[in-house]
Amino acid sequence: MRHYSPIDHLLINLDQALRTVAGKPSVTERANPADAHAESELSAAQKQTVARLMRVNHAGEVAAQALYQGQALTAHLTEVREKMQRAAQEENDHLAWCETRIKELDSHTSALNPAWYIGSFAIGALAGLAGDKWSLGFVAETEHQVVKHLEEHLRQLPPQDVKSHAILEQMRRDESHHATTALEAGGAPLPTPIKHLMQLTSQVMTRTAYWL
Repeated sequence: MRHYSPIDHLLINLDQALRTVAGKPSVTERANPADAHAESELSAAQKQTVARLMRVNHAGEVAAQALYQGQALTAHLTEVREKMQRAAQEENDHLAWCETRIKELDSHTSALNPAWYIGSFAIGALAGLAGDKWSLGFVAETEHQVVKHLEEHLRQLPPQDVKSHAILEQMRRDESHHATTALEAGGAPLPTPIKHLMQLTSQVMTRTAYWL
């Protein structure tokens, strides 16, 4: 097994950042859940709304990818690091699915994706430095908040848009699984003020990404 130097890890993370923000991320073997469904008839207004919702979700996946990469970089235990890396790869699936759907709706991803990545990577790295139990607790709380956010978006989607529904439903299941995995691996519940701060940060990002 190869042992990576600090320079190796730096280059790997730089490559991952470039792939996430501007390139083609490395995905798992899973198929896009939307591929099993035909395109639905949507009005121009509905297409615009769905595209904006999917842009918010794509921006959220950029941030999630950065969080996991930052935490994997500073995680203390190898097992925790491996869980973060697997979760990051599954988040890449979400990233690719959302971007494909956005393009199908003739729209664009957030212009602020580089900022979302840099900020989230720093937060993830700090969470990792705080210790594995807090890092995993941070993952669990993040995923719980994302699940609520996805459930809200599912309610906002036009009922006939089965492709977007399929993507968000699979994402919701994955995020819930990631939260459970983090807790079972030893994640500690976060203090209430930290949870509120995370919610505030998420609101700023989602409201901005909706328009930009």
